[in-house]
Amino acid sequence: MIIYKRVGARVGLMGNPSDGFGGKTLATLISDFSASVVLWESPKIEILPHPLFDPMCFGSLEDLATTAGFDGYYGGLRLVYAACKKFYQWCVEAGVKLERRNFSIQYDTTIPRQVGLAGSSAIITAIVKALMELHGLTEDDVPLALQPGLVLSVETDELGISAGLQDRVVQVYGGAVYMDFDAGYMAGHGHGRYERLDLSLLPPLYLAYTPEPSDSGKIHSSVRYRFDRGEREVVEGMRRLGELTDASREALEARDYETLGRLMDENFDVRRRMYGDKCLGEANLRMIELARSLGLPAKFPGSGGAIVGLYLDEEQFARAQQAFTDEGFAFCRIHPTETLCASEDELQETFDRLQELRLAVRAGVPGGTPVGFGRVVGIGV
Repeated sequence: MIIYKRVGARVGLMGNPSDGFGGKTLATLISDFSASVVLWESPKIEILPHPLFDPMCFGSLEDLATTAGFDGYYGGLRLVYAACKKFYQWCVEAGVKLERRNFSIQYDTTIPRQVGLAGSSAIITAIVKALMELHGLTEDDVPLALQPGLVLSVETDELGISAGLQDRVVQVYGGAVYMDFDAGYMAGHGHGRYERLDLSLLPPLYLAYTPEPSDSGKIHSSVRYRFDRGEREVVEGMRRLGELTDASREALEARDYETLGRLMDENFDVRRRMYGDKCLGEANLRMIELARSLGLPAKFPGSGGAIVGLYLDEEQFARAQQAFTDEGFAFCRIHPTETLCASEDELQETFDRLQELRLAVRAGVPGGTPVGFGRVVGIGV
């Protein structure tokens, strides 16, 4: 039996990063980038390293040093290891019986690296879904509303990564989701209020991102400390982000995209006041500035490294694409989706991609990257 799961990237449309601070957010799953997991039964449990993101073979010592300098020492293996351990632990504590079923598992991802599109949680969510299928578990065993918390605990409890629930909710539920993380409600129920929205309400969306990655855990850490201390600017800022989320939902339901655009801009402005320009970084600020100069609303879809917004027509999109490309940024349309296809053809494409990467690494291609893949794909929060 081969189990294949795909989970898309997440784009925060409004309210983030208030999900980690008792706020409200609105986000959507997209089909343009995804993480996948292949799992099959085997005599012992084996976690297979990714040929690019967990390299163990290099063309030279210089190649090894270059790769370590770019990627650090934290590939995707730790995500797989921690996800499997936490899944087992959660089931034991919840009284969910697991039969002894060993397996081999391998992941892949095309989600741009560390630009705030929830690449890490996509991998973990795919692993949880695969393990549930392997053991024949349903939502009766692992309730849907609790699955995002399970995914989040892999990163926060096991790996010490600072993060909120938004990404995991969207990647578990799929589609566009309105989320309310009211502290009182969550304390009483173990999860927030989550409502799926009609994807047809969303306007055409663009995404721009930089090839320079960031560490979103570090970006979140200072604001967490200030919030916990009750610093007024941060507490009021998070409250305002929640208000913007409610207003954006109303704008979407009325298809009032002009108002939605203004709310997106304010979302970024509130975030900027809380985090400061030094934390946000020059490249991120330049993308926002460039988008606004072109008449495009813009905000961060996640922790930084990318911006998202809406566009009105193809002429505006083409002008923006040229302008961003000229400055070295990636610029593309994105496509919200309820779920991602996990067909036999998709499975074969994953196997082919991994084999091509292995061959490139063995051939000593710099960084282990074959032409056409680029260094921008990788593991990111």
